[in-house]
Amino acid sequence: MTVRRPLFYVWHSLLVIVIGVPLVVEMAHAESESCPLPARHAGVIFPVEQVTASWACRLQPITNNYTTANKIGPIRTALTEEIYGYLLDHPPMAAHLVNRLDLGLYKAAAKAPDVFWASDGEGTEGVAQLVYRDRFTRIYYLEGRHDGTLLPSVTGKAVALLRIQPVQGLNGSAAMDTTLVAYLRLDNRFLSGVMSVLRPLIGKVVTRQFMKAFHAADRLGDLMRHDPGRVLFEAMDPPPLPDDQVAFLKHVLSNPQFTGPATESMQPFP
Repeated sequence: MTVRRPLFYVWHSLLVIVIGVPLVVEMAHAESESCPLPARHAGVIFPVEQVTASWACRLQPITNNYTTANKIGPIRTALTEEIYGYLLDHPPMAAHLVNRLDLGLYKAAAKAPDVFWASDGEGTEGVAQLVYRDRFTRIYYLEGRHDGTLLPSVTGKAVALLRIQPVQGLNGSAAMDTTLVAYLRLDNRFLSGVMSVLRPLIGKVVTRQFMKAFHAADRLGDLMRHDPGRVLFEAMDPPPLPDDQVAFLKHVLSNPQFTGPATESMQPFP
């Protein structure tokens, strides 16, 4: 089922323990010097030939020997490509706005260029590093932990592949479709084995976590479109966002093509 969706929290949702029904990975191998990666994941082609050899050798053990794997999407966000891409690549900014606007408990901070720490405020936190980026693709390597009531504290590593595509919304406005494929490998071998039994139950929990993040992002996009003054106020209220991010918001929120009627949120689309 194709779902209509929200935004940056695609990125943040990558830090939720990615558990669900296993994917069949078609082994259309791309050439990487010593650690070939499959180019096709859950029916979606990714430009893995662009990943450096050193990164390929870090990703391959996870994609080849994952504990669990998930595919979500395509999911639609009623935002322009410019705004979507900017927020996707600036997680701390998106988390700041979501918290200030009381849309969620997410937190994020930059640790280095293209390296971010994030927490969902509900027991999951970790560090994500951008491995590859182009207009339509993001590939991430993640290390994180989850402390919850369903399972004891677990740690693991993940590979997340994002495919994004600008489309036209139901009323002709700009929108973005996103497909996420993620592989998780738990550090604890015993838990990795137990996951095969718990997978259906945990898959439902993780899906709810993803959708909660999607709804928060969708509500952020709706506020940006219909109440830009409030969004800008929260961005500038002390402690404010960095000057370049405030300038970006002023630019996009003043664009009448964006602040016009929005498409319906979180609805199925063809």
